[in-house]
Amino acid sequence: MCTVVVYVHGLWLNGWESLLLRKRLSRDLNGSAQAFRYSSVGVGLVENVLALRAFLRGVRADTLHLVGHSMGGLIILELFESAAARAGDVEAELSLPPGRIVLLGSPVRGSRAARNLSRLAFGRRILGLTGHEALLPERDRKWLGGREVGIIAGTVPLGFGRFLGPFDSPSDGTVLVAETYLAGATQHLSMRTTHTGMVYSPEVARRTARFLRDGVFGL
Repeated sequence: MCTVVVYVHGLWLNGWESLLLRKRLSRDLNGSAQAFRYSSVGVGLVENVLALRAFLRGVRADTLHLVGHSMGGLIILELFESAAARAGDVEAELSLPPGRIVLLGSPVRGSRAARNLSRLAFGRRILGLTGHEALLPERDRKWLGGREVGIIAGTVPLGFGRFLGPFDSPSDGTVLVAETYLAGATQHLSMRTTHTGMVYSPEVARRTARFLRDGVFGL
């Protein structure tokens, strides 16, 4: 049985930051891990979702898991949500091997930090097209994408978002914990890590691998 994990990076990144995480997931799952790289600024959300769909269809695996960090998680959700809107059977519509999804610090309800940034001079240009479409809207999402979804949120408030206005509730320094809750998700876990640090944390990697393998984050 061939297990593959596909990692989708966040805004302004390119996937190289996930090298250590991917090595840990490959080891713990006795499989391999790849990074899907996309233009987080230059093209829109639909274009990136279609590119991810094409990339995943080219992966040869018996089990195909997805891990999204920050905005990367929103692109994963959009892929499955758009498939659900087109057809009742999401997996048949996407024609992908079975697997699970883990979101790391993804603001599924919208990002206050991004909205504050968009109000500054050149803020929307910095966010780019996908950031504008994925991060700015406030929304109440409900997961209907079929696969089990686990969510990890950070609670160490050190990060870029702290410069974009006061956070009045727990956060990872960029994303509020409250912004990471998704109705219909299988499990939500808060951990002591920053937004950037969760990609490098061995404990986050261990919990992520556990959920991908067993459907629970465990201890």
